[in-house]
Amino acid sequence: MAPLPDGFSYAEWNATYNGLSFGIAAMGSATIFFWLQLPNVTKSYRTALTITGIVTLIATYHYIRIFNSWSEAFTVASKDGGDYHVKLTGAPFNDGYRYVDWLLTVPLLLIELILVMKLPQEETVSLSWKLGLASALMVALGYPGEIQEDLSVRWFWWCLSMIPFCYVVFTLAVGLAESTSKQPSPAAASLVSAARYLTVLSWCTYPFVYMVKSVGLAGPAATMYEQVGYSIADVMAKAVFGVLIWAIASEKSAVEESGKLLPK
Repeated sequence: MAPLPDGFSYAEWNATYNGLSFGIAAMGSATIFFWLQLPNVTKSYRTALTITGIVTLIATYHYIRIFNSWSEAFTVASKDGGDYHVKLTGAPFNDGYRYVDWLLTVPLLLIELILVMKLPQEETVSLSWKLGLASALMVALGYPGEIQEDLSVRWFWWCLSMIPFCYVVFTLAVGLAESTSKQPSPAAASLVSAARYLTVLSWCTYPFVYMVKSVGLAGPAATMYEQVGYSIADVMAKAVFGVLIWAIASEKSAVEESGKLLPK
């Protein structure tokens, strides 16, 4: 990654610090919640809920690493009771952890949605492979641009990564519409639809955050907006999305259990 710019104000440093801390708390608590809920859903949906917890667990680990790297990159001190001053220590700030995280978790996010929809096996396998590989390719293509300061190079890799991005978003928004309507209850269909569109909405924030350094912002402010923006998008795309996955699994489990209890 490129060296951090000098001249961070305490407010800019603190906003990033708190954004990363928020990410740790949200992902960690979500992991505990999802795994505690495993006994409360039927066996058909436990794999999806387990994967949901794995996603937030991976994210928790990487947020801890990013948080520690951020803390080690600065010294923050107040002299004689005055304002806090932020100085670089010279230690590198490695937010490449984000891309390692996304390479693992983004395909799993899509797979857990496909699994909880309980589509026919052939369609489940096909969609899991297609969406998983496309999302991994999207992340891999985005990383070379992220580590560049040359704006033309950043735009080149951004455009390349948008190709698989558009394929995944189109599949979620349009390709799965018919399957959504076939869910076993109106509530389940509504929750699946909400999960699809939350994914599309949260994913659409990433390209804009990626472009922060390409639209005139630079220095500490650009770094702050980038880190806080990615943190909020991650919580929406993983923790909040995971809550919807749990809600879908819970609703469909209840429908299936009530069907078994009906007199024959």
